[in-house]
Parts: sequence; structure tokens; C-alpha cells
Amino acid sequence: MTNLSQRHIISILLAAAISLPLPAFADPATNTATGTSAAPIVVSGAVPDESTKNAILTKVRGIYGADRVVDQLTVGGVAAPANWALHVQQAIVPGLKTVRKGLFSVTGNNVSLRGEVGSDDEKQQVSSAVQSALHATYNSKLDLKVVQPTAAQGLLDNVLANRIVEFESGSSKLTPAGTQLLDEMATAMAKVGNKKVSIIGHTDGQGNRNSNLKLSLARAEAVKSYLTQKGIPADNMTTEGLGPDRPIAPNNTDDGRRRNRRIEFNVLP
Repeated sequence: MTNLSQRHIISILLAAAISLPLPAFADPATNTATGTSAAPIVVSGAVPDESTKNAILTKVRGIYGADRVVDQLTVGGVAAPANWALHVQQAIVPGLKTVRKGLFSVTGNNVSLRGEVGSDDEKQQVSSAVQSALHATYNSKLDLKVVQPTAAQGLLDNVLANRIVEFESGSSKLTPAGTQLLDEMATAMAKVGNKKVSIIGHTDGQGNRNSNLKLSLARAEAVKSYLTQKGIPADNMTTEGLGPDRPIAPNNTDDGRRRNRRIEFNVLP
């Protein structure tokens, strides 16, 4: 649930924190454009005790459904502000179900939410709900963008689902698993016609930021090159490298870093 910067990673060792990556598709549980089953909701971070853990999981399960929620919370070794569990539960509002491709986090008394919503009304409703639910001692950073999903975008999202285009470590060279996934993506992109697609590379938060920016762009370019070889017109694709700046998971776990090292495909208007 959190957009964790390096500063947040340090604080996560000292203060209670939870992270909730928001799925590519907003509810309902099955995306009507693609038939894709709802993605799991992974709750991760560190909480002070079992009762806090259970309270938070109960709230998330109540919103998303017990079958979708994956528990990766750790217990102990962190401090929390007074009544933290209660305040976190209040901040996890039902309107989060309308947010996609984002991250919701609470680290100590700092709350962060970013992602996409389908309309200005949804943006206002979710923002107001989170702000109204927050205790006066909590700080918030809300960054919601209005993006109306299309059938073409749903088709590409469906190919990726929860999978990641894999590269060799520290390199822009695709692995066999990476090329296999891109073969599927090439088939999907051929179906979207002449729509332009932005290929965006991301890295985890380890290492030098400037080096990661260069690596993420090199990986996006490698993906474009491979898809061009598969018959997708080069003019239909743009590339961008955002390095570690837009994580979808905490960078303090192996699984979180793995999920942050990713390629996104966005159909442009």
C-alpha cells in the first residue's frame, strides 16, 4: 500500500507500516472487458503485535474479500503511534476498490495513496473519504490520476496479469521467460491495431538512482526492439524509464523488489 522512498525504507525499520499494492483492474472482481479474475491484494509491512495485524487484515478482507487477500505482514520490532491500528483501519476506506495500478501505504503517521481512477467524481470521492477518515495527527499525500480504461488497455493488462517481463540481473538482456511473455504481448498488441503503446521500465530501489533510470530505459528499449522483431511497428511504440521512482511494493523484501522490477504497457489516447 505504499509508495516507499529510501527515506521510508529506513523508517519502516523504526515505525509500524503497511503497504497495499492496488491491482490493475478496479472491482468488480472480474474485469468485464477481458474476463480477468481479480488480482490478489498483498498486505505487507511491519506491525507491532498480532492484534494489530488481525485488525488490519480483517478490514482489508472486508473490503476486497478474504480469498483475494495475501498476508505478508511481519509482527514485532517496530513502534507505533497511539491507537495506530484503529487509525489505519479508518484510513482503509471502501473507495480504494475503485483505484487501480497504485499503492496505498501507512508508515507511522504518514499516509500515501497513488494510482488511477476512472473519473473526476471517483477521484473526489476517494480523496475525500481518505482525508475524512484520517486522524488529525496524520499526514497524507494523495496522487490520483483520472484515466479511463479501454478495451485495448485491458487486453494488454490481461497478458501481464501478475507476471513480470524478466531480464538478467543488472542487465537489459531478456531471459527466456521474458521473451516468452513478450511473445504473448506481441500477439495482444497486434490485436489493438495502430494504437500507440508506451513501454515503461521500472527498477527496484537498490543501487544508484541515475544508474537505475538508465537501466529501466535500456530495458524498455530492449522490449521495444524485441516486439519490433515480432512485427509490431516501431512507430507504434514509445519508451520511458522511471527507475525506482514508482514502486508498487515495498523495497525492503525480496518479493517487493521483484515486483518493482517491471515493464508496463500503457495504451496512449
